[in-house]
Amino acid sequence: MIENMDIKKNGMYAIAGRPNVGKSTLTNALAGAKVAIVSPKPQTTRNRITAVHTRGECQFVFLDTPGFHKARTRLGEYMNDIVSESVADVDCVLLVVEPIAEVGKPEFLLIEKLKVAQMPAILVINKMDTVENARMLEVVNAYRAEYEFTSYLPVSAIEGRGLDILFDELEKFAQDGPPLFPEGMISDQPERQVAAEIVREKLLQTLDREIPHGTAVAIEGFEKDGGVLRIAATIYCEKDSHKGIIIGKNGARLKEIGKLAREDMERFFGEKVYLETWVKVKQNWRQSAAQLRNFGYN
Repeated sequence: MIENMDIKKNGMYAIAGRPNVGKSTLTNALAGAKVAIVSPKPQTTRNRITAVHTRGECQFVFLDTPGFHKARTRLGEYMNDIVSESVADVDCVLLVVEPIAEVGKPEFLLIEKLKVAQMPAILVINKMDTVENARMLEVVNAYRAEYEFTSYLPVSAIEGRGLDILFDELEKFAQDGPPLFPEGMISDQPERQVAAEIVREKLLQTLDREIPHGTAVAIEGFEKDGGVLRIAATIYCEKDSHKGIIIGKNGARLKEIGKLAREDMERFFGEKVYLETWVKVKQNWRQSAAQLRNFGYN
């Protein structure tokens, strides 16, 4: 454990839900910093991301999990396994949903896991900025019929609304004890993983349709040279045609991806970054257990 006399309690919370409900945006808002990549495309998060935030005498540890979905590849199965493991081994689960008064199949399956684990959970109704308040009661009633959540809280992760009340509720589940992470630490992600995720975020932002979901990023080089951080990233895709789209005409799209990624890396690492990018093809890597391990999806 980490010694810090000011912190007397700690709590660990899994953030779960179907794809594209704003889990990573909520994670970043709760952490007070960008620790998870975000995109309007579903299945952005692939690994469990740990975010740490200290508030008063309590250290909050948030586990941002992949969107729970119907898996069609081994990668999808891996992502769902992460969710199942995460919601069974925390102090409380935040089930994040959109303000729709209907319990969908992904939510129903997650609620079944909460029942098996007898896990306390808070229903977090995200995107409250998009609907009228009267709609919230309908959402609460739909979910209350399926599970007795400890509280039902509307929030807007993108605007930061409702987070103070959410923190107050979360602190009720914290345990007495020292901090789990050093003071000032906001995530446990290795620097190489952060760099890879930043590049993948830019792929999600700049590419259309299914191509981004068939990409992975490996950091082949990561070294500090004087005042410059030199990073070499290889983007893997599943088809030769996808490689051409990622590179773009005369390399224009790959240059744009690299530019956006470098700017974000410099903000995150606080150093000047020299980024090199390449694109290679590994067919059907999402179905290969060996390739998944190579890309860090263990």
